[in-house]
Amino acid sequence: MDSEPLANQVLHEHLNELGLKISLEDSSRTFTGLSMSASVAIIEEMLGRDVPENFVSRLRASTARAFAHGLGPVRGIETALALVDGPVCVASSGSHGKIRLSLKLTGLRRWFPDNVIFSAEDVRRGKPAPDLFLHAAAAMGVAPRRCSVVEDSVPGVTAARAAGMRVFGYAERTAPRALEAAGAKVFTRMEELAGLLSP
Repeated sequence: MDSEPLANQVLHEHLNELGLKISLEDSSRTFTGLSMSASVAIIEEMLGRDVPENFVSRLRASTARAFAHGLGPVRGIETALALVDGPVCVASSGSHGKIRLSLKLTGLRRWFPDNVIFSAEDVRRGKPAPDLFLHAAAAMGVAPRRCSVVEDSVPGVTAARAAGMRVFGYAERTAPRALEAAGAKVFTRMEELAGLLSP
């Protein structure tokens, strides 16, 4: 799902409302791929104080509205999913609600029933820790070394590598060098994915 540009724009607006003057570019670079709890911890450190009690709920509501009006699937993803030979799942830094809403809005929900959706809410530590990927692998009954992860953020690549998994970095919106430096095999078109996943 091509959610990061919309989510980053909404987060940037809410950060400015808090009085945190940060550019959209810096905000995107800092928070892309992180769980909500990890993001809030960084925001509070930058602010030097706690965020308001309703910050997360307001941010999630604003993000949901933005998604309803503009979220789309990554180009070529349905073709890639149809060609993948093996079980697939989602292991995202987003909340369960955000993941399910995103899948529904993009028409991808049919590929991912509830039992193959995993969220940072399911584990103690989100990305870049490996916990979420290890949790997903255990639930899917697949050894980490036999898992392949498709990621578009440096924290996600870092988490996958720490979990002992093969990782492919989708570089449509993230600098290829950054993904490669974190340990990913980089690709730029979803049409390439099925071939990359082949043994």
